[in-house]
Amino acid sequence: MKNIAIILASGKGSRLGYSLPKQFIKVAGKMIIEHTIDIFQKHPKIDEIFIVGNPNFIFLIENIIIKNSFSKVKKVLIGGLERSDSSMSAINAIDDKEANLIFHDAVRPMISNRIIDECINALIKYNAVDVAMLATDTIIKVDDDFISDIPDRSKLLRGQTPQAFKLSLIKKSYEKAVKDPLFLATDDCGVVKKYFPEEKIFVVQGEEINMKITYEEDLFLMDKLFQTKSIKLSNNDLNNFDQLKNKVIIVYGGHYGIGKDIVDICLSNNAKVYSFSRTENNTDISNIDDIIDSLKKVYKLEGSINYIINTAGRLDKEPLAHMDYETIDSSIGANYLGNLIIAKESFKYLTESKGSLLFFTSSSYTRGRAMYSVYSSLKAAVVNLVQALASEWDNFGIRINCINPERTLTPMRIKNFGKENPDTLLTSQEVAQIAIRTLLLNISGEVIDVRKKHT
Repeated sequence: MKNIAIILASGKGSRLGYSLPKQFIKVAGKMIIEHTIDIFQKHPKIDEIFIVGNPNFIFLIENIIIKNSFSKVKKVLIGGLERSDSSMSAINAIDDKEANLIFHDAVRPMISNRIIDECINALIKYNAVDVAMLATDTIIKVDDDFISDIPDRSKLLRGQTPQAFKLSLIKKSYEKAVKDPLFLATDDCGVVKKYFPEEKIFVVQGEEINMKITYEEDLFLMDKLFQTKSIKLSNNDLNNFDQLKNKVIIVYGGHYGIGKDIVDICLSNNAKVYSFSRTENNTDISNIDDIIDSLKKVYKLEGSINYIINTAGRLDKEPLAHMDYETIDSSIGANYLGNLIIAKESFKYLTESKGSLLFFTSSSYTRGRAMYSVYSSLKAAVVNLVQALASEWDNFGIRINCINPERTLTPMRIKNFGKENPDTLLTSQEVAQIAIRTLLLNISGEVIDVRKKHT
């Protein structure tokens, strides 16, 4: 059955006080609605996208579609004064007898693949699905500025979107609603609940990051969230490695640890793998000539380069005041400058192959810590580099992402921390597998969290 995402973008956004509706305000280098459409465009289970917009700004939506080559967008429709008008506009534009409709607010640009997956999967069994979060604050009911009731918050949830439905159910619900003289505009689940109270509406667990932009303060928070955004791969993302066959892969830092495991997995899946490191072939990633020569060598042998991974790095755990400049310079070269050089020199090869580039960061990138001032600041720079290049390279077909592993048992960690309980650490093989899976996904600009499963 066809899965159609309906992005509701007809709001005026008057509370923000901007000349443009909030969905057209830029956050993290793109309009909010661009981020939202992009998520559904790249989701493998979404077949088509309908966008319902304010008639005065349809031209902006059309420009966005053309600029980003959003091929799944099949219709741009005119919305109405109320949310229900916009929903009905989309429902009436569908020719299929039955379909799965996934309604989502344009101003919730951080919806996860996990939520979309679970909404679609829930529609196999149920005809209506909502997304909600537990109410963490105490909820009070007020009459004339005084508390009249304090409901039990354990039974109260905060609604989000998407809301998903079988076309037949939501269509029948609105057909009843428009004939009801007492009908009041509400969300789509509310329409189903009112006119088909016997219908079970399944609730998918939402996420705090799936926030709706309403006030100006939300824009500031959203910008920060994009800066530190990370994702976890769902089970549907954990595809096999058949796509590696005959692909040409370069691994910098492939002599030991995570890099060595990546090399081994790729070789066992019939990829053509080339490893470069100081130990193997005296390759220094902070040396421009070494990177240029390694890329030229592989390209001359194979005629193309599909994937490039840099796992090389170093950890100097020491207060800045105690570090000598030689150590600082080496840390900058290994943890940031090398990534910069690899990215710049890889561009022409990956543009030709529509390939993928993968870097590594550390969980310390989100907040600087004592003893890690140089290391954590450089890892934060890597994340910013990945996010910036994802935007710069969007029209060239190159994907670039960043792996953020939790504490991992590697030679570098043993060197800095000594002997630890291995049960508390990720294995380098676990991280390597997630890294390779990320290469094969149609995502870009993402920080991929790798966390140890606790039982």
